[in-house]
Amino acid sequence: MALKRLLAAALLIGVLSASADDWADWRGPSRDGVWRETGLLDRFPPTGLEVSWRAPVAGGYSGPTVARGKVYVSDHIVEPSEQERIHCFDASKGRKLWTHSYEAPYRGLSYGVGPRASVIVDGDRAFTLGAVGKLTALHAETGEMAWSVDLTERFGIQKLLEWGFAAAPLVRGRAIYLVLGGYDGAAMTALDRESGKELWRGPTEPGSYAAPMMIRQAGKDVLVCWLGDRVVGVNPATGAEYWSVPFKRKQWVIGIATPAIQGQNLFLSSAIDGSMLVKLSADTLTAEKVWQRVGQNERTTDALHCLISTPVLDGKHIYGVDINGELRCLDAASGDRLWENTTVTPRARWSAAHLVRNGDRYWILNERGELIIARLSPAGYEEISRAPLLKPTMGQLPQRGGVVWSHPAYAGRKVFARNDTELVCADLSARR
Repeated sequence: MALKRLLAAALLIGVLSASADDWADWRGPSRDGVWRETGLLDRFPPTGLEVSWRAPVAGGYSGPTVARGKVYVSDHIVEPSEQERIHCFDASKGRKLWTHSYEAPYRGLSYGVGPRASVIVDGDRAFTLGAVGKLTALHAETGEMAWSVDLTERFGIQKLLEWGFAAAPLVRGRAIYLVLGGYDGAAMTALDRESGKELWRGPTEPGSYAAPMMIRQAGKDVLVCWLGDRVVGVNPATGAEYWSVPFKRKQWVIGIATPAIQGQNLFLSSAIDGSMLVKLSADTLTAEKVWQRVGQNERTTDALHCLISTPVLDGKHIYGVDINGELRCLDAASGDRLWENTTVTPRARWSAAHLVRNGDRYWILNERGELIIARLSPAGYEEISRAPLLKPTMGQLPQRGGVVWSHPAYAGRKVFARNDTELVCADLSARR
């Protein structure tokens, strides 16, 4: 019996180790854009980055996710009919394991190349949110549907936000938390993980495109949601509001970047409405604005005006890519700009790059499909290595020869990334 228990424990440790570096959620296991893997290469080989495998996909903005040796990604096709599809691939070889599809007419949705939200894998389920509001729970192993909800019908949403549903669902415990991109119905809601039944719904006001986050504050779980005109912290069990900080928009809802949270600091950045730092009390369920800065317009910006790229809080500093393509460093205490760099991604309107921290380095995928290893510090930007990974494609943005706007996934010492035609995997492990 003792031997059996020892073998069982060893097996369990092996399973846990195998899944310890999964990227099963939006921007990583904690939604914070931090990759905790070790044993990675220091710089790319002189011959460039070798792609391990490629798999064909169609258009979409949703970044891949990785769990238990499988890669999940969604896309959109228009022939023979308009459909959204969820694909599952073997992470080691790129072999397709299954595809689940459903009818999804976009009806003039702006930037209609495909789904926005990453597939979220939690336990034995994979949850996917389509661009026009189809929320689907699938069995992660087989792709068989467990349940599906049309959010526009469920919540009576008559008018979608211009770019549809984009906020990646947050799955914690028995609940799925959603920020709904519609002016009618609930701005946010919680559904039962097992059935899709409603647990609670929030106020009737505009939602946003930004993914919800869960934090610990004053000894309690707090659901943080960036809505159309404010950021709120609510009781995840009931939706009751703990605190609210206004962040008024000048024009339309354009909150896309996920709120960056570290310690008691919460940072929001919008392409038009600038940036705001909020201080979360450690002892009470309260929050207050520390500073808010906005430039003259989206071309003459102040602090940070983030569009697609989510900024990161790193101690006393903030790093992020402005709407015009400048990588900037801010003093977190004041929002003052310490430096900016225009070599990470092309200086252009809506130019994007995704920052992921790993130890003392950052892995950056820019919109030209180049993967960069760099150090970011208050002293400046130090590029270590750069190599092409993916070719830009025209579906996500039919300008400047195309772009790569989807966030990559990092798991098992590999990078997984997609454009409008393919999903690729490259090995980033240290050469021995």
